[in-house]
Amino acid sequence: MTATLRPPADADPRPPALDRRGLFLWLWRNYLARHWRWLVVAMILMAIEGGSLGLFASMMKPMFDEVFVAGKTEALWMVGVVVMGVFIVRAVTSLGQRVLMTTIRERSAAALRSDLLGHLMRLDGGWHQAHPPGYLIERVQGDVSAINQVWATLVTGAGRDLTSVIALFAVALSVEWRWTLVALIGIPILVLPSLIAQKYVRRRSRSSREIAARMSTRLDEVFHGIAPIKLNALEGYQSERYGRLVQARVRAEIRAASGQAAIPSMIDIMTGLGFLGVLFYGGAEIIAGDKSVGQFMAFFTAMSLAFEPLRRLGNISGQWQTAAASLERLRAIFDAKPTLTSPATPRSAPTGAPEIRLDDVHLTYGDLPVLRGASFTARAGRTTALVGASGAGKSTVFNLLARLVDPQSGEISIGGVPTRALALDDLRGLISVVTQDALLFDETIRDNILLGRTDVSEARLREALDAAHVSDFLPRLSKGLDSPAGPRGSALSGGQRQRVAIARALLRDTPVLLLDEATSALDTISESVVQQALERLSEGRTTLVIAHRLSTVQGADSIVVMDQGEVVDQGSHAELLARGGLYADLHALQFRDPETG
Repeated sequence: MTATLRPPADADPRPPALDRRGLFLWLWRNYLARHWRWLVVAMILMAIEGGSLGLFASMMKPMFDEVFVAGKTEALWMVGVVVMGVFIVRAVTSLGQRVLMTTIRERSAAALRSDLLGHLMRLDGGWHQAHPPGYLIERVQGDVSAINQVWATLVTGAGRDLTSVIALFAVALSVEWRWTLVALIGIPILVLPSLIAQKYVRRRSRSSREIAARMSTRLDEVFHGIAPIKLNALEGYQSERYGRLVQARVRAEIRAASGQAAIPSMIDIMTGLGFLGVLFYGGAEIIAGDKSVGQFMAFFTAMSLAFEPLRRLGNISGQWQTAAASLERLRAIFDAKPTLTSPATPRSAPTGAPEIRLDDVHLTYGDLPVLRGASFTARAGRTTALVGASGAGKSTVFNLLARLVDPQSGEISIGGVPTRALALDDLRGLISVVTQDALLFDETIRDNILLGRTDVSEARLREALDAAHVSDFLPRLSKGLDSPAGPRGSALSGGQRQRVAIARALLRDTPVLLLDEATSALDTISESVVQQALERLSEGRTTLVIAHRLSTVQGADSIVVMDQGEVVDQGSHAELLARGGLYADLHALQFRDPETG
């Protein structure tokens, strides 16, 4: 089915802006809440790890006042045991929370990627044309990775770093609350610059993710078009185009990183101002004998240890802006809904080889009419060919039958049941398709034929291989049926790919068969073999064939002639030739004597 499925005229690839709280709640409800028990355990371990720093800082006072100044040996043992215990506790809790967080993070990311791919595959063809493959690959891979990394950092910050800061500030306050106020004097100055930096990081991160999607799209096009690139000597041209995107990505990442680094840098400046104030204010009190060296060292240690978790907490804000840009896009994708859905109360699918009917079908893409009142009947169990010039609407008929698109008016029915009245799975379960470009996956030939089915016996598989003439070339492959097909079937020839697709269709054993230019790209020998396999496949099925070469459809039971979205004639080959008209003109054009013109 090669017709273009165009997106709606008002399609907008830009996601709506969502508030950060709403984004995180969406992520929590759908992917993190299922792991809440392990998250609680991990956060308890983080809190113990973070709180242990406060105990370590509080040990500085007895270590200096009781051990170093007073020289008490028993205090040395007490301080040493407590400090050693602090580091053992930190080691155990750090290991436990890291293992738990990695498990939760990876499982959540796996669930998000699987759900995202499943949702993407259910969206309409028009939506996919508005969003190229590279864009979607970046959403599934890059954006999920960015979100996955940041939410874990956010949880770690809340569980470990915030606890550390609270515990350490508690120690500082217990030593001298005035010193603590002096140390934090620069905090109000940070508020406005931090807000500005956050908005800047979010804009730059959004731009960077967009460029990353365009880079993935460009790579997808290059690798899938490597042969034409080589034939037309376009290596330099494509490298230059990709290079421009790379440079744009570098600039965007540098700007985002600069904004993100600005927040902890401002915390550094604030901390330096605070320490300077405490040094002058507290130093004077120590010199005067109002405070002990142990008190100052406990305070100094607490504030010094709080410095790093404070920087990490400040960095979280910038990292969250990066994740929010990715999360906005993923949420917007999940908000996109398919318009082609199953009816609430579907009718039963017809049995046996059904009659196919189009009745006054109109279809328009934007302002472009594709079908204009098309009507014809394909008789049950017979072969009907669709012929006409390119753009006549032939492939669109196939898309309508499988409900890859719906008409604006008119009705398509299979076995007397309108296609809109059937569940999508039931409708598509009636149809097998063999196209000019047989879709094969980078798996073994066996996998490409079975497509995950486990109910096919070896005997039935062998029958399909023989009927499709796949058995003819298997002995020439190193691993036979288990030989890799290569990316997009590149390890096989065109004729071999077609025969694999036919074997697949034989195993599906559906009552309707759609053949879209199935032999047009093959050489004469391959075409003959594939044509025999197609004839075997068509037996007992309602078959619709699209072909530009009239020689391949002359034996069809009925030929439908299409022109500019309309059915202009229908009949057998002999009847159409006898009547003259468009079919006779096409036949004369293809079979004219080259010497007489």
